[in-house]
Amino acid sequence: MKIIASFLLILAMALSGCQTWSKEKEKKAALKKRTKVAPREESSDVDFYAFLGRLRKAVAARDLETLKSMMTDDFGYKLNPEMSGPGVFGYWEEQDLWPELEGILSEKFVQYKGYLVAPPQFADPSVNYDGYRAGIRRVNGSWKFAYFVNG
Repeated sequence: MKIIASFLLILAMALSGCQTWSKEKEKKAALKKRTKVAPREESSDVDFYAFLGRLRKAVAARDLETLKSMMTDDFGYKLNPEMSGPGVFGYWEEQDLWPELEGILSEKFVQYKGYLVAPPQFADPSVNYDGYRAGIRRVNGSWKFAYFVNG
């Protein structure tokens, strides 16, 4: 009788251990599926976020040389009348736009018409957003700050 009880106890422990092992294996497989990213997507995300981090630091430090190197040659800074290119830093100083620029760059960026734009409300046509917005795009394989405009 003791032998049968011992055998049943060992059998119950072995079977219950299999279920736990199976559940752990399923959890690991599900986690692996969620974290899998195509190498190309991952590198572009890393590139963009590295660029954005440098851009945010340059804006916070008001590092004009670094900012200039990160901007497109035809950087847009006013819509009406249209202004682009040189003069952007003077315009930001006159209008005291540095805090606004920092705030917009701290927002999430989303894809919109060939650019990554912030804030995301700008890319949503149902919102009718007309505030300040920033756009970043690839130029010859590198990320460039393309515009910061209002309206």
